[in-house]
Amino acid sequence: MFMKIESNAFQNGGEIPRKYGYKKDNVNPPLIIKDVPTDAKSLVLIMDDPDAMGAVGKIWVHWVIWNINPSTGEIKENSIPENSIQGKTDFGEIAYGGPAPPDKEHTYIFKLYALGDKLSLDEGSKKSQVEEAMKNHVIAESRLEGRYAP
Repeated sequence: MFMKIESNAFQNGGEIPRKYGYKKDNVNPPLIIKDVPTDAKSLVLIMDDPDAMGAVGKIWVHWVIWNINPSTGEIKENSIPENSIQGKTDFGEIAYGGPAPPDKEHTYIFKLYALGDKLSLDEGSKKSQVEEAMKNHVIAESRLEGRYAP
């Protein structure tokens, strides 16, 4: 059994609906989490855009959220799980930042990690800090990809 992250708003590899875009409604899509390992103590979710490398010269961070309860089966549209903590995006905000490709269609990756521990980080921490704190604690991971064009 492998941990899964899915959405009923778009298929893996499919087109992310416009309303989830940064310049539209800018609300997170609903996400479904399945088959989390029983020994997980928390979950981490990172959404980023590796295609931004060509446009802005870096992987653009759209959402960072950690200490999600491992019993969470769903992250509802326009919400965050209770008692979870959000980090700062490359928009400079502590919130979900939807797709906003400046040039062409980009791929957005929602990466879900099951950890054997909780993270001791302050709200507004950056993705790099979260990834550093996660080292040696990841027990499972999964990803969901979507496409979005300007």
